[in-house]
Amino acid sequence: MDSMIGFVVSFVVVLLLLFSAFVTVQQGTVAVITIFGKFQRVMNPGLNIKIPFIETVFRRVSVQNRSAELEFQATTIDQANVHFTAMLLFSVVNHAEETIKNVAFKFVDEQNFMQALVRSVEGSVRGFVATKKQSEILALRREIVEDVKDQLDHTLEGWGYHLIDLQMNDITFDEAIMRSMAQVVASNNLKAAAENEGQALLITKTKQAEAEGNAIRIAAEAERQAAQLRGQGIALFREEVAKGMTQAAKEMQAAQMDTSAILFSMWTESLKHFAEYGKGNVILLDGSTEGMARTMHQMMSLTQLQEQKK
Repeated sequence: MDSMIGFVVSFVVVLLLLFSAFVTVQQGTVAVITIFGKFQRVMNPGLNIKIPFIETVFRRVSVQNRSAELEFQATTIDQANVHFTAMLLFSVVNHAEETIKNVAFKFVDEQNFMQALVRSVEGSVRGFVATKKQSEILALRREIVEDVKDQLDHTLEGWGYHLIDLQMNDITFDEAIMRSMAQVVASNNLKAAAENEGQALLITKTKQAEAEGNAIRIAAEAERQAAQLRGQGIALFREEVAKGMTQAAKEMQAAQMDTSAILFSMWTESLKHFAEYGKGNVILLDGSTEGMARTMHQMMSLTQLQEQKK
């Protein structure tokens, strides 16, 4: 009976030893093994074997990406309070043994690490914001992230972590500042609208003036051309009249007739034309013999002048 009990006890001990010798490590994590409190090695994902009661799993470290939500406040150089809501994305740098040792032993526990990480990020953001004016902050999201990463990358690397990204999801100010900013935006919009309206009115007036100037120039040019054509027409008419009179005078001289008859005929034709086409207008003509003689003399002088030019 005693031997049977001893066998059962021995069997149970062996089973316990066997079960305690096998360690399963989940994918995305590694296990840190210590011997009597001192780091020994790192177990990778899968089924691993350890020395029972000698080797101990000190901590399982996640090598997956991790995130944390942050809400904090910063003050600008012009004493404006800025409220940030951010998302922090970080992970273990790599699976190297030295990196895993830093992750496992730098902090007492996970809570202390997260507290140090969050406070470090908040401190970097506050330090950057303290050098800027409140009017600049909204346009500096990318610069804030880059500044935080530049400052924290070396520190986090010493802890075994890497800051992947910092998303500034929301940046707000105190209500009074938000109202004043809205008023500034509204006034700037009104100013821009007034400037645009003034420029549009100026362009309209300028185009109207240009159009009126062009119309005046075109009308003046047309009038000039019309006057030139009228003058040319009158000159041609006079030239043709002179030619006709000269030709008629030559023919009458050849026929031994008095050329004064031509001038008399032109005088009577003029009187007839005035009577037919005067349309009721009052036209005063000197119809006396002296007037006719004077007019005929002037016309004969015109004929002689035309002949001299030839």
